[in-house]
Amino acid sequence: MTCFKTALLALCLTLPTMVWAKPPLRDVPEIDNELYFIAIANEIDKYCDSISGRRLKAIGVIWDLKSKANALGYSDREIRAYVDSDTEKARMRRKGEAYLAQNGVSYDQPETFCVLGRSEIDRNSAVGVYLRAR
Repeated sequence: MTCFKTALLALCLTLPTMVWAKPPLRDVPEIDNELYFIAIANEIDKYCDSISGRRLKAIGVIWDLKSKANALGYSDREIRAYVDSDTEKARMRRKGEAYLAQNGVSYDQPETFCVLGRSEIDRNSAVGVYLRAR
């Protein structure tokens, strides 16, 4: 009977943790996807001279994302660890480079960033809202 009581006690102590466990921020689409869109827009801004990034809009959205993450129970420390993680930065870069390549962008041809950027702006896409044609 003692083993049963010990197992039951262990289950009772770990169950709340299992129920309240938060997924990694990379698995929270409303946070991760928006940061991805901002990253794509930033890359277009960096390589295309005729398009600029809407930095103030991006900064405002980033602050809103931080508030959302806090409301979902993530601490400032957890948020900072996600944003500063080399692993997450590399993952986001791979994902972004794949998107750019799928859309005909080549780092050897900066004008391809402009073509994609103008298309994103014209469509008022999730990326395009962070861009402005000069």
